[in-house]
Amino acid sequence: MSDNEIYLSSSPHFKLGMNTQMIMLTVLLALLPVCIAGVVTFGIRALLVILVSILTCVGSEWLFQVITKQKVTINNLSAAVTGVIFALILPSTIPLWMVVLGGVVAIVIAKGLFGGIGSNVFNPALTGRGVLVISFASVMGASWFNPLSDANKWNFAESSIKNLDAITSATVLSKIKSGEVTSSAFDFMQYFFGNRAGCIGETSILIILISFLFLTLARVIDWRAPLAMLLTVALGTFISSLIATRDILISLSDVLMALFTGGLLFGATFMVTDYATAPVTKPGRLIFGFGCGLITFLIRRFGGYPEGVMFSILIMNAVVPFLNKVTSRKYGYGKVKNLKEVTK
Repeated sequence: MSDNEIYLSSSPHFKLGMNTQMIMLTVLLALLPVCIAGVVTFGIRALLVILVSILTCVGSEWLFQVITKQKVTINNLSAAVTGVIFALILPSTIPLWMVVLGGVVAIVIAKGLFGGIGSNVFNPALTGRGVLVISFASVMGASWFNPLSDANKWNFAESSIKNLDAITSATVLSKIKSGEVTSSAFDFMQYFFGNRAGCIGETSILIILISFLFLTLARVIDWRAPLAMLLTVALGTFISSLIATRDILISLSDVLMALFTGGLLFGATFMVTDYATAPVTKPGRLIFGFGCGLITFLIRRFGGYPEGVMFSILIMNAVVPFLNKVTSRKYGYGKVKNLKEVTK
């Protein structure tokens, strides 16, 4: 802000101890262990996807702001955060040109055209992934690299991912949906530590939980929306499983299986808590998280897709302005305790 610029806004006014750059840097620190785990699990291809995604997102924001004659703000690190998150919700087997396409969509369309950071309605990384899922469904979900196979895991060549020994045809969510996998045959420890097929950043539950605790204790994210989302999925899974099996132990195992699989914990930690696309009020965040969890459960249980995290968050992003309106407090107006006093 220059000396001649004065910004006016209505009360209340408050000041945070961190600016945007510091917040984004903290998020990047929380994402670093997830990136390392993804590279260790899936090999050099995962590293390439992460690097290409970051370069694409940062470069797209710089170029868009230069072309539209805006102030270049890549130093606030928000584009870098989008690049990392976008990469971590992609399979390591994706062609790199698709990573570039999705990164451009995330930054230019989902963020830049809406006015930049803080003005976007939809989560940029999820918007980029959504375009890729709709446009290239077979690449995004038909086959996944199996980390249990070390076939050409550290080979730079893109052709190495076509080795049939290193490809699994479906995720565990698809197998759960079809009934091929049940909680009785589910290896919970393997999924907890992260040695499984899936997107780059969603495999290690332990590391994601550590990142969540770090961001919460650092007061960078609020726990309400993530917890509401997870509890809603857990409750929906427990009730539906109990109706089907009439066995409490099996139902509890199904709940753990629902929480451990897919991108649920990653989405709850890094995308439901997005400042720009989540409600600003505490009640609004609880409702937002509940909506994300309910839609995720319904898609997983009854929908055509095995996973519903992406769609649930994008759908609820559209509801955020309404939630902010109905849950916000009007300052200057106290709560009416006695209606007769008002009518006198």
